[in-house]
Amino acid sequence: MQLGVCYYPEQWPESMWADDARRMIELGITHVRIAEFAWSRMEPRASAYDWTWLDSAIRTLADAGLKIVLGTPTAAPPKWLVDAMPDMLPVRADGTTWNSGSRRHYDICSEAYRRECLRIVEAMAQRYGAHPAIVAWQTDNELGCHETVPSYSKAARARFQAWLARRYETVEHLNARWGTVFWSMTYLSFDTIELPNLTPTDANPVHLLDFRRFMSDEVASFHREQVDVLRRYAPNADMLHNFMGFFTTFDHYRFASNNSIDVAAWDSYPIARTEVIALSDDDKARYARTGHPDVSAFDHDRYRAIGQGRFWVMEQEAGPVNWAPWNPVPAPGMVRLWAYEALAHGAELVSYFRWRQAPFAQEQMHSGLNLPDNTLSPGGREVARAAQEIAQNEALSSLARSRAGSRAQVALVFDYETQWMFEIQRHAKEFDYQTLAFEYYRTLREMGLDVDIVSAHADLSRYRLVVVPSLATLSARFVQTIEASAAQWVIGPRTGSKTTDFAIPAELAPGALQTLLPFKVLEVDSLRPTLQPSTVLDGVSGIALYWREHLETREGVSVVARFDDGWPAIVARKQVRYASAWFDTALHRALLAGAARDAGLPVTYLPQGLRLRRRGDVTFAFNFGANAVEAPAPHGARFVLGQKTLGTADVSAWVDA
Repeated sequence: MQLGVCYYPEQWPESMWADDARRMIELGITHVRIAEFAWSRMEPRASAYDWTWLDSAIRTLADAGLKIVLGTPTAAPPKWLVDAMPDMLPVRADGTTWNSGSRRHYDICSEAYRRECLRIVEAMAQRYGAHPAIVAWQTDNELGCHETVPSYSKAARARFQAWLARRYETVEHLNARWGTVFWSMTYLSFDTIELPNLTPTDANPVHLLDFRRFMSDEVASFHREQVDVLRRYAPNADMLHNFMGFFTTFDHYRFASNNSIDVAAWDSYPIARTEVIALSDDDKARYARTGHPDVSAFDHDRYRAIGQGRFWVMEQEAGPVNWAPWNPVPAPGMVRLWAYEALAHGAELVSYFRWRQAPFAQEQMHSGLNLPDNTLSPGGREVARAAQEIAQNEALSSLARSRAGSRAQVALVFDYETQWMFEIQRHAKEFDYQTLAFEYYRTLREMGLDVDIVSAHADLSRYRLVVVPSLATLSARFVQTIEASAAQWVIGPRTGSKTTDFAIPAELAPGALQTLLPFKVLEVDSLRPTLQPSTVLDGVSGIALYWREHLETREGVSVVARFDDGWPAIVARKQVRYASAWFDTALHRALLAGAARDAGLPVTYLPQGLRLRRRGDVTFAFNFGANAVEAPAPHGARFVLGQKTLGTADVSAWVDA
């Protein structure tokens, strides 16, 4: 793992650049990302390029010994371009058009804008593609951010109609698959199909789903068009995009497929993310200055799989940020802890946002490694400490240089289309698939287990425990994977509840899973807060939240637990358990602990706020909690960082005897 920083030379006098580069090197920075928002400086007027400043910036940084990640500037098109083609602006679901004046003010479906993007990207690639200091290229910035995807423009409608024609070939086929006989929705041709917005009541759910699929493909193709240009001119550089945390607008697995990226990079803001995701108020209060213990880990583990083992943190929070409802200052030590946390999960690079806090414009309340007066911020001092520790510690520096992987024996299957389906038809107000997946993930981590987050198409043969929080569409191939597996499986509610055409399976839910677990779902119980069916599992009492299914079991299925009204809560056969409800924390823990024990995995109930992660031969412990805790290092372990007792924001690491 190496350290990087996001830098904006165009925002500072050129007289500062060389000193900035020198200080980066002294701090332990090896990589610097530049230019991803600088289109108007590269091309002040149409076809009037000005490369002088960027040539100088790249030369200055390279001469100091820094490696450069060069961003394509397409996330912030210049005003002259918007004025020349106003139709490039994205359109909201309510029919209003976004204005320029910030960033991401473009419609990803605009073919004219895409041509302009390829023009500027090719001009950059021709000039800098062979530069030896430029080791990676980042396309755009945080695709889909600020709800600019999907767009409901005329361009989106035309491209969606063409996408549907390719997918279904005939409109008669589409009508049959979409069930347009319902509510007299039958279409006579593809060009009569509108976008699924501004309808008096619910649009056809498969219409909505196909629009989500289409927009996901648009994001991927927008990125891929740029990558195809860049690979021609920079064949030896890594290609990447900086994804976001807890973000499901597009399918990241499909985005990353077919050599589209070399590294999965993502932007980590743990305190701000804790404020905005669906956590309890108690958790938000408890971890206000540390971030929830699993909020960054969740995406470290997800993006490691998306990058097929390679991931970077392209933007790491280095202090208070500017975009959450509340933006607390991190507890002393947390910026250092986040660096080690990324290392423990396998990151090759942790890059901080940003080098110096801007005293002007929209992000002036967003901290950096330096304050506006050019002195190190508190976070910057912690980064300096972490860099020095890693450099001077042979065990850690060796690990940072290596590709040693984690020793996760637990897989959690995450699926983007499942998220989209359950957003389209929540049926229960608070049912959110990603939140359910996070609940399973955090429960596993509270038991001291390492987790890989993978797609339903991943090789699952090496895992001893596989957790499927839910999988809306269940293929026969996936069921065959379960049947052939020697692992323990835990499968959550709503699995197999839909077909790929967003219909209820002919054999009812759980669809193809019935060949292994012969039961079917008769009806679903959407639970308002006053409805709390209770059950007991392994002596642990708990309740169902939000969602519960009424199961009819057949011969061969064991009912492991029943609700107080008699309906099955958990059913099992051989190595497979099925949970018919979203359980509270106590029941999820009992369910997963039982499966882990049957899988032969050690379960260690960690103190509140403590988390572990293993990489190679090193075990890391991180304390996100308010109280001092003891690391569960075995007798005789050799500590290579810190010590057994950890205060708030402390880190320790050891090698077993």
